[in-house]
Amino acid sequence: MLFQLSLNFFFVLPIANAAGFHVVTAPVVHPAAEALFNIVMGWTLLFGPIIFSDARNNRFKGSLEALWAGQWFLTNAFLIPYMAIRLNEQVPTKSQSPSKFCQAALSAAKPIALVGGIVGALSIAWGLGGRPDAGFGNIVDRWNYFLHYIGTDRVAYAFLWDVFLYSIFQVWLVQSNLKKVEGLRMRKMVSLLSYVPYVGSVAYLWGLASEIPEMTMSQENLPEESK
Repeated sequence: MLFQLSLNFFFVLPIANAAGFHVVTAPVVHPAAEALFNIVMGWTLLFGPIIFSDARNNRFKGSLEALWAGQWFLTNAFLIPYMAIRLNEQVPTKSQSPSKFCQAALSAAKPIALVGGIVGALSIAWGLGGRPDAGFGNIVDRWNYFLHYIGTDRVAYAFLWDVFLYSIFQVWLVQSNLKKVEGLRMRKMVSLLSYVPYVGSVAYLWGLASEIPEMTMSQENLPEESK
């Protein structure tokens, strides 16, 4: 099923088919499974710029781009060592300039937040009412399938674990970087929404200050003489 879910990434094929484009036909998968898959993928999209804006990412000596890629293609368990390493209080003595890729992702924080928000909302709507003519039943039927799916399918269990980890790491990272959010009112709202899974990530990226590429990645928490 994972391959079929991947073909329906961000619902591109189902939407294209519904619009009359049938170059590739979207596989018919239960909407609840598609919803869970795309919520995890949407959250992974959002987490790239969140990590790139983290004031403590200079503790991590590896590639932040590779860290993000690992989340896309494997699992967000890749974040567990990162979250541990960022707790290191030993501050690097030299600053490290962000890569062009990281700068580009941070510059596109608002578009990424918009795409992530749309994918998240569409996933919930799709899970509740997608493919109405395919015999997947009403909301109760879909909920019952979802409970069975996460309880019996290893891939679904892995996705559920991703959701659990993202929910924890979202609060941790957003609360640690609230000063990167532009405006006191927006900062307060993001602080509250950080406790709402997925929504907090969207809100944080939407509120990031426009000058974030210049103020992030090892420019913060450095000794005064190294700034």
